[in-house]
Amino acid sequence: MMDYYNEFKAKNYTFGGFYLMSKPLLLIVEPELIKKVLSKDFPYCTSHGMHVDEEKDPVSGNLFSLDGEKWKNMRSKLTPTFTSGKMKMMYNGILACGEPMVDHIKILANQSQPMNAKEVLACFTTDVIGSCAFGIDCNSFKDPDADFRKYGRKLFQLTWKAAFVRFLGKIIPRLRRIGMEQDVRKFFVESFSKIVELRENSGLKRNDFVQLMLDINKKAVATGNNDGLKLGQMLAQSIMFFAAGFETSSTTMTFCLHELAHNMEIQRRLREEINATKQKYDGKLTYDCIIEMKYLNMVIDETLRKYPPASMINRVFNKDYEIEGTGVTIETGTRVFISILGLHRDHEYFPDPEKFDPERFSDENKSNILPFTYLPFGEGPRICRGFVSVYCKPKLDYVYY
Repeated sequence: MMDYYNEFKAKNYTFGGFYLMSKPLLLIVEPELIKKVLSKDFPYCTSHGMHVDEEKDPVSGNLFSLDGEKWKNMRSKLTPTFTSGKMKMMYNGILACGEPMVDHIKILANQSQPMNAKEVLACFTTDVIGSCAFGIDCNSFKDPDADFRKYGRKLFQLTWKAAFVRFLGKIIPRLRRIGMEQDVRKFFVESFSKIVELRENSGLKRNDFVQLMLDINKKAVATGNNDGLKLGQMLAQSIMFFAAGFETSSTTMTFCLHELAHNMEIQRRLREEINATKQKYDGKLTYDCIIEMKYLNMVIDETLRKYPPASMINRVFNKDYEIEGTGVTIETGTRVFISILGLHRDHEYFPDPEKFDPERFSDENKSNILPFTYLPFGEGPRICRGFVSVYCKPKLDYVYY
């Protein structure tokens, strides 16, 4: 997609089109038009074009896949769960997950053993999401083959079969639901059902995503509006929370450590800020301590620019849409793409884009970034609501390292 972006940008196109077999696709290049499609004219282009069949496949009914009124209703219920206040409630659980990681790294260091940073970060992320989403201790460092680690790993393994089905799903919508291996699906369904049953029968409460959804149901019962979440709906949101949080956080952390290893001055400055801020808080990694680390924010922002978790945004027009001033009308059902990677690596918006430079996001410089050219979490009503957690987990990880 980035190649198409560069080709259209070189020709000064506002947008351009291409085909996937017989299906026409649209790629938007110009930031002002991106703003209109994602925000101002959002009602024309609300869907991700995912197949949803909550009866046959409850997992498909997650917030990312839903559209229309179902998406609106689910978003209104879940939005309060993705606030900084709710993340602060989960913070101690995240903090506790860092201790086994530190112990693991110390053991490797004492034995002069090499460290697979990607695997270590994946274990940490699995433990964090297991705690924050499901309220369970995954123990990934003690047991690398623990169920949540094993099935979490399989969730992102792209087999030839899965790749082929995913490709066909672009042409045959009904095939899009065959996206998760059956044993992976079975594990998450059974695990989640047991957790909910335990909570409801025992009255046990934890500061995690499951509890937040159960509280939504409790509130619905108390008000008598019968607008709670069914078990299948809660399951779908929990798997989405696990999948989205795992991939974005672990990938971001891995790329960031790679850049810090190659940029010693940035590493030095970051270490100084971390040590100084910890000292201010008597060496305690409180939530406020982490939030206060401005340079750490800049480092994460620059990592998300150079290595965005998703390389593109896709939508499907649900109404005919006339692109203002062009006389071009995009027909209902047309799929549209926005190249996040193309925008983030565009020298017009980010000079010397291959350089890792956190100063782009300093208080003095970030106001110079053109709106809708920096889109690590998307933008508009369908912006990724989990971006707060994407910042919190990497922050703790870098402080521990």
